Amino acid sequence: MTTTDATVDFKHLSDAEWHKRLNAEQYYVLRKHGTERAGTSPLNHEKRKGTFACAGCDQPLFASETKFESGTGWPSFYAPLPDAVGEKSDRSFFMTRTEVHCSRCEGHLGHVFNDGPRPTGLRYCMNGVALQFHPSAAAAS
Repeated sequence: MTTTDATVDFKHLSDAEWHKRLNAEQYYVLRKHGTERAGTSPLNHEKRKGTFACAGCDQPLFASETKFESGTGWPSFYAPLPDAVGEKSDRSFFMTRTEVHCSRCEGHLGHVFNDGPRPTGLRYCMNGVALQFHPSAAAAS
């Protein structure tokens, strides 16, 4: 995120503005509610300490301490950061799921399921292309 992004109203960007900000795969997932192919995200293997942020607006979403290996092929977390995400019912593909989106830009991130580990029992199954990783200062050195 650039310094000028602090004043951007992400919820009201035009489709053309989103196309300029995102690559084609990010646009497909974040703006069109797409899904990346399982096992394709480099973030599946990210083990450093840090924060996973929205690729659309750079809002911090998940702390690395909440990431776990779910075996699904997508980066998974058991809890988001406070007020970082929103949820809504998703009735696509002839089933009902809970969609997870960024609370700042409303970009689609993935879905949450109730088959995760303790302490929450939740699995936030996120599209890696919808995220970017920022290592903590200690992890970056």
